[in-house]
Amino acid sequence: MTEQALSDVKVVDLTWYVAGPYCTKLLADYGADVIKIERPGEGDPARRMGPFFRDEPHPEKSGLFLHLNTNKRGITLNLKSETGKRIFRDLIRDADILVENFSPGVMERLGFGFGELEKINPSLVMTSVSNFGQTGPYRDYKSSDTITFAMGGAMYSTGIPSRPPVSVARNIKLSECGWVAAAGTLGAWFGAEQDGVGEHVDVSLMEAQLGSSDRRDTHLLSYAYTGFCSPRQDVVWRRSYLPSGYYPAKDGWVMVGVLPPDAAKFVKALGKPELLSDPRFQNVFDVSAGPDMDGIFIEWLNDRGKQEASEYMQKMGIITTPVNSPEDVINAPQFKERGFWVDIDHPVAGSFAYPGAPIDMGDGGYAVRRPAPLLGQHNQEVYGKLGYTGGDLAKLREGGII
Repeated sequence: MTEQALSDVKVVDLTWYVAGPYCTKLLADYGADVIKIERPGEGDPARRMGPFFRDEPHPEKSGLFLHLNTNKRGITLNLKSETGKRIFRDLIRDADILVENFSPGVMERLGFGFGELEKINPSLVMTSVSNFGQTGPYRDYKSSDTITFAMGGAMYSTGIPSRPPVSVARNIKLSECGWVAAAGTLGAWFGAEQDGVGEHVDVSLMEAQLGSSDRRDTHLLSYAYTGFCSPRQDVVWRRSYLPSGYYPAKDGWVMVGVLPPDAAKFVKALGKPELLSDPRFQNVFDVSAGPDMDGIFIEWLNDRGKQEASEYMQKMGIITTPVNSPEDVINAPQFKERGFWVDIDHPVAGSFAYPGAPIDMGDGGYAVRRPAPLLGQHNQEVYGKLGYTGGDLAKLREGGII
């Protein structure tokens, strides 16, 4: 297999649910040897979160878990036992990176705070992902993706005034935090490679959201500079008569946004250049003319499918897209040609198309080496390299260590 960007990097993964596993998934997908440690008999709680194939709950068939843990090796280990702690220290000695997303203080209580781990491996980069960071008055608060969206101020401005605030789709902020954690981890790892000194990277889910560009830049800066809190606003479908929003086509919907400078191109695309001189449409601020233009556009769409209409409008320079179903997205020629969707065969769940490379690096970039691990699948492989025999593993299994 072609050498990947992170092929020589060894990662110990103590993460679960979404944010931490997405961080280590990105490292694994670009070549790092990620050893995911799970609790014996139970594993990552994400194994019990859907969607499940054919709605049949099974710890080896969670679509969420399978996606977040591609390319990792999986072992089980009881970190509360003395033997488990000794084994963990052996794994850390040879690691470049440790990523964990326990609640703040848990690693210290286990005896694995950064101060202790750097004694074992001075060049270790340890990344801790938590709700509010390792310090501060909120550090022990419980949270979730939706709670983060509300507490970070984004929900204050999302929705319409006459109804309660609304959130974005589930797990967006958790995945965003995983991106931030991966970037911070790699930055610290580059530094450790240069000077041989490790670092503790403290990643806060809340701060990842506050620092994101998902409306936070404008809203937070607006308040910082003017004291103005962006309120929820009624839905505005147009700022002028020009079409903007969702429109019905023969087989679904299209979304279009026609800006005033594009008016000539739009009416030419409709085959009605005479509309440029139509007195109804001379004042771009006269929104009362909007329904007339909508009627003309909808009539044009009546005999066209959403894909056909969108492709034609795009060729004419008009911002347009079909409103795609998941099936449409998977079968879209753009993503097929670029090889974004990859088929991965899992021994229990079966073969499915997975999202592929978020960044295309060409040779040495993203590659599929293995599916998400079965619970404890690589115990013999990983522990064997530490000197444990089959008999040793049987005893460790009987004692609840692995």
